Amino acid sequence: MLWKVAILTASDKGSRGEREDTSAQVIRELVEEELHGEVVEYRIVPDEINDISASLIEMADYFQADLIITTGGNGLAPRDVTPEATMKVVDKEVPGLAEAMRYAAMQRTRKAMLSRAVCGIRGKSLIINLPGSPKGVHDHLLAIIDQLPHALYAVSGNLSSADEFE
Repeated sequence: MLWKVAILTASDKGSRGEREDTSAQVIRELVEEELHGEVVEYRIVPDEINDISASLIEMADYFQADLIITTGGNGLAPRDVTPEATMKVVDKEVPGLAEAMRYAAMQRTRKAMLSRAVCGIRGKSLIINLPGSPKGVHDHLLAIIDQLPHALYAVSGNLSSADEFE
């Protein structure tokens, strides 16, 4: 199955064109190569709860993305609000994905424990928060990418297809 994927970057500097969004490119490459997904929407917004949550709602409800991956805004800085924006729009949390990402990334750097990333479901869309750095994106996404087909089939309600991955 070809998964529809949306990428949302939360970055004040990126939204003003002051920084190249290399983390989104890493997501795009991993999604296309490892997950065989198609990026149907991509955008950069400032680190504002309302901008982030509005984009997540549109990506899930209008674009009907199977998977929405955010990058940036989940650290400890005052402007890091992506987890709060995500929790505002999800119906259910999926803590095991966030836990697995932090655990895997901590094998490389103990600073990974400072990530506040969350994962959850809105309708039939799985939303995953990733760090803002290309290396962090790579490490976190690779830690869970093998479980995403099963998760996406389950979220879509197509459990018979999900069973094929057990």
